[in-house]
Amino acid sequence: MAEIIQKDGTWVFDGDALRLTPGRDKNVSLLRRTLGELTVPLGALAGVSFEQGKKSGRLRLRLRDGACPLLHATGGRLTEPHDPYQLVVEPDRHGVAEYLVDEVRNALLLDRVPAGPVDSPLLPGPSVPLSVSAGDGTASFDGELVRLEWNWRTEDAKAAAGPRTLPVDEITAVEWCPSAGLDNGHLRFTVRGAPVRTPAKYDPNAVELWGFGKDPLMALVAAAVQARLPHPAAHPEDAVRPPGDAPRAVAAAPAAPAEDSHDALLRRLRELGELRRDGVLTEDEFTLAKQAVLARM
Repeated sequence: MAEIIQKDGTWVFDGDALRLTPGRDKNVSLLRRTLGELTVPLGALAGVSFEQGKKSGRLRLRLRDGACPLLHATGGRLTEPHDPYQLVVEPDRHGVAEYLVDEVRNALLLDRVPAGPVDSPLLPGPSVPLSVSAGDGTASFDGELVRLEWNWRTEDAKAAAGPRTLPVDEITAVEWCPSAGLDNGHLRFTVRGAPVRTPAKYDPNAVELWGFGKDPLMALVAAAVQARLPHPAAHPEDAVRPPGDAPRAVAAAPAAPAEDSHDALLRRLRELGELRRDGVLTEDEFTLAKQAVLARM
């Protein structure tokens, strides 16, 4: 067993899974504290690395594409303070971090775990019921229904329609995007039969986010819903079914899942390029991962 205990959190590897527990330090993000402990099975991992800095280091896990609903719903947009698959390592524990990396890598090699994408989620989404208030509304999810309620800051045209209740089987996609610079973020649900997307400020199926403290918690709502949607790996198969056998989600709105899948794959390519530039991926790992993404496109 390999274990590392830090202010930022504790990682324990028992040979079959990594248990990630967020720390209680004041610098640990609200999202990670709310998400709580995660158990990552060995089969969900694509790799692990340790980056040694002058003052502190950082452990990073790479998960197989499609294994985690949180990563899929956020499209790789979670920044370092909120990413549960990173751990800040203090200078006197760099050796321990390197030992944990070696143990995980050896286990991946011995078990011959592939690094490619999976066709079903290997981690559960956040526990429900779940309710978060941020931006211009409150998003709640009980496992079957999403409820969106508005506050006094909501655009009048959007608030006039009143609260929204969305059955999960009517939702074809969910996306969380943080605010960046002058651009606001959003939590958006793509609903079967809904019109073309409008800015989140006016979209009755989206909560607009303005960059305040609780915005990242909306990613947990997105992940909980994503965990209950058809896995993205199933979309290409559904698209080639005869019209009479096609599920209602594909027959009613074929363009929305394909567009979302294409955008997600483009984001994945950008993410892979950043990982290569940061030294997390080797050139061979980058080439293999890039080929897998291009094949899915």
